[in-house]
Amino acid sequence: MRGYDRTKRKPLGAQVEDGLMGYILQKPVRPGEKIPNEFELAKQFGVGRSTIREAVKGLVSRGILEVRRGSGTYVISVSPLEEDPLGLGRFEDKYQLALELFDVRLMIEPEIAALACRNASEEDIRRLRRLCDETEALYVEGHNHISKDIEFHTCIASCSKNQVVEVLIPVINTAVCTFANLTHRMLMDETLKTHRAITEAIEKRDFVGAKCAMIMHLTYNRQTISEILEEREQAEKTSDVSADEKTTKKQKP
Repeated sequence: MRGYDRTKRKPLGAQVEDGLMGYILQKPVRPGEKIPNEFELAKQFGVGRSTIREAVKGLVSRGILEVRRGSGTYVISVSPLEEDPLGLGRFEDKYQLALELFDVRLMIEPEIAALACRNASEEDIRRLRRLCDETEALYVEGHNHISKDIEFHTCIASCSKNQVVEVLIPVINTAVCTFANLTHRMLMDETLKTHRAITEAIEKRDFVGAKCAMIMHLTYNRQTISEILEEREQAEKTSDVSADEKTTKKQKP
């Protein structure tokens, strides 16, 4: 089994998933590049094709791989979402973190969208359109859309064809995940509308339109976080006033 032990507590599929992740990092296979097919991987890892499929599914759910029908399996990120590559997990106030992440995204993502207009291939644009559709379908049907939303924004970054932008993808991924977990579908209509506007602008190679649509998308989201923070601060002030009033009453003779 080439180092894979069926007697271990960790399932064989999970062991191969770890091995495949190691292969991607060590090769390295960069975002946008294709990994070998099932037959080749099964031979390389010394396991059955069904185990390879299980390992691939695991990496798809972690935001590492994407299976494209009729084309193959591609790397879309080399930073597993759950590993917190930026170390942002140490920030206790997640709402303040989300707000500051939006500040950073507003600095870079509109320009990334503009670069995507200039540099995206026709295949890139077809993939972006598909991801836009799939994210919308999951959102509307009430399913977990976060991973697909992350894929959508990762695709825009990849379309820029800028190597530095590729390095910044974990910032975007972390921001999308943080916001989605805090707001729980509060901005479904606004998100779907602006996702569609971004996609259509990139399709038309309209770099000004893409920048404006991305700014609108991020501004909607940032405003929501700002309002939540303001409400929380107001609630804390009210609570402090109530506590002071109770203390004053107790101190009166």
